[in-house]
Amino acid sequence: MHYLITGHTGFKGAWLTLLLQSQGHSVSGLALDPEPGSLFERAEIASDLVHDVRQDIRNAEDTASAISMIQPDAVIHLAAQPLVRESYRQPRLTFETNVMGTLNVIEGVSHAMSVKAHVVVTTDKVYRNVNRAEGYREDEPLGGDDPYSASKAMADILAQSWTTSFSGPPTAIARAGNVIGGGDVCQDRLFVDLLSSFVAGTPASIRYPDAVRPWQHVLDCVSGYVALAEALCAGRGLGQWNFGPGPESFVPVRAIADQAAALWGEGATWVNASGKNHPHEANLLALDATKAQAELNWHNRLSFDESVAWTVDWQKHVSREGQLPRSVTLQQIAEFAKR
Repeated sequence: MHYLITGHTGFKGAWLTLLLQSQGHSVSGLALDPEPGSLFERAEIASDLVHDVRQDIRNAEDTASAISMIQPDAVIHLAAQPLVRESYRQPRLTFETNVMGTLNVIEGVSHAMSVKAHVVVTTDKVYRNVNRAEGYREDEPLGGDDPYSASKAMADILAQSWTTSFSGPPTAIARAGNVIGGGDVCQDRLFVDLLSSFVAGTPASIRYPDAVRPWQHVLDCVSGYVALAEALCAGRGLGQWNFGPGPESFVPVRAIADQAAALWGEGATWVNASGKNHPHEANLLALDATKAQAELNWHNRLSFDESVAWTVDWQKHVSREGQLPRSVTLQQIAEFAKR
């Protein structure tokens, strides 16, 4: 099958591309240029793509033309401005990309006769967060205080509205939380900050050590997107779906920082930077993935401890042992496939 991934140059997009190719699929991509030092660049993913289109999804005409030219069988829409703190710095860009960009992709897909399945990826942050311990279910109210969360909730509602109001290929919405894994370079993400500091031999600075997140390895997350696309192709899977880890992964940031530091060794440590003036971020957020488990037969294959260990091991293999990022990534994908 021929997949189109929007946002293929990003962290999730790079892992998803290599996962799909390992399963024998053809992959094309539509995205902005990758960040310097990204996994996409370091793993030399561009050379494997059927089409590698670099453009902004805020341009409706160009986006529709690219989708028509690529003629994919399935589309997984990942392209977004994905960072909470960046959304405070650039709110207009965030809303334009995450809302109107999503509309442009959905509209372009709706006119592409080749597409048999479309997965629109939003986030766990689309839910109206009341800081409760139980995971949110797919039918619960949406909301969003910060610009990023609000923009993704708007994109989620937009996708629901479009699929209800207009004809097009089978479309579903995937919601997932904070993913970890080797090769991420986005600023203001916990593991990026931790591992970059560990590599440099300096203490990592942690903004919200008591915040709780649903930590999940990127392979568990993107395998959910693939399972959903396959269900759509088989005539199932419409609606909204959570792909989150189990309650054992709902741990405070300080605990995951301690665990990562212990695995890294060499005196790695971190410091509490919570006293500084940081913009608002959710303190507690979790998903209930029962629906995906029951109806898509999707399950997390890696435990919380394994997810942390695989992420640290990836960086160790690359930074300490000099292994190639592509080789380490493919090794972990192969091991994941055995689970």
